Amino acid sequence: MSEKKEPLVIREEAGTIYYCLCGKSSKLPYCDNSHEGTDCKPYELIIEKSREVSICTCGETSNPPFCDGSHFNC
Repeated sequence: MSEKKEPLVIREEAGTIYYCLCGKSSKLPYCDNSHEGTDCKPYELIIEKSREVSICTCGETSNPPFCDGSHFNC
C-alpha cells in the first residue's frame, strides 16, 4: 500500500508567492528557479490578506496549488 501525501498547511503573509511545479526546488514548496532551462514555470499566487493555505503535495488537485482532497484517492 502506498503512502498518502498529505497537503502542506502553511500560513502565508500578504504578497506574491511562487510555488514550485517542477519538483526540483531546494526550497519546496517555493520556487528557487531550478526550473530554468525547462518549459515549466512556477505557480504565482497573490495573497491579499495573510491566511492559512493547504498546498497540494500529491499532484492530483484540480485546483492548483491548493489541496482539493484528491490525495484521498492516491
